[in-house]
Amino acid sequence: MSPTCPHSLTHYYSASAAAVTAAFALAAALPAPGDAQTKSATVIGQVSDQTTRAALVKAQVIVGADSRSTTTDSSGRFTLAGLAPGRDQLIVRADGFPVTTIAVELTAGDSVVLSIQLDSTGQGRGSAQELPPVPITTTPSLGPRYADFERRLKTGRGQYLTLEQIEKGRYGTVQEAIRMMRGVEFACGGGSGCFVRMARAPMQCLPEYIVDDRVDSIFGPRTPIRDVQGIEVYTGPSDVPGEYAGRNAGCGVIVIWTKSGPPPPRRP
Repeated sequence: MSPTCPHSLTHYYSASAAAVTAAFALAAALPAPGDAQTKSATVIGQVSDQTTRAALVKAQVIVGADSRSTTTDSSGRFTLAGLAPGRDQLIVRADGFPVTTIAVELTAGDSVVLSIQLDSTGQGRGSAQELPPVPITTTPSLGPRYADFERRLKTGRGQYLTLEQIEKGRYGTVQEAIRMMRGVEFACGGGSGCFVRMARAPMQCLPEYIVDDRVDSIFGPRTPIRDVQGIEVYTGPSDVPGEYAGRNAGCGVIVIWTKSGPPPPRRP
């Protein structure tokens, strides 16, 4: 190229720079090798009334992992696509029905088909919506202070979290630990912060907290999760054990056992 053609030289360098820029843009647009192999999962389902078998329209289905949600159509059907593989939970809400939580196992590239039946009586315990029972491994006793907790853990009608489950879940608060339990609702707003209430309880009726076998609805909800040894949740009168039956059972009872709390009073 002749040195006497400055415009040609400028055009040459401009064209070269444009080609390099285009090459980088193309490389950035291509998926990384790992991304190309990653596949998401899909959940397809239908929500209906367990008693009447009628489809539930505009029921809300929420993904526990990322709070993504959708609503059912006129046939009670819904689809959730692009879900991350692994174990997750779906939260189902519909007017007139208790909030229901479903555990699902999602496999990359596969679709999970669900038939979800909600119980309008709020009493159903044998439906497919219950979380699968957690196997309890036989372990040494925690000591006399936790005797009632261990007894109800084996034979009670409530829902329970052990120290092992709490640590595995890496929960930040007691409320976060129990919010996914059957029949438990978690509400925030109104300037009063967040609080737990039971789906079967009357409005403005909050559960009673028992901390180390003592009524404590003030400190109870704010008990540091790192201090908790075990949790019991009873959502209504039919669940609450006899020793707590006289304590506002209609609103539900949450029993918290701490690691270093005072021993319970001696009983006659």
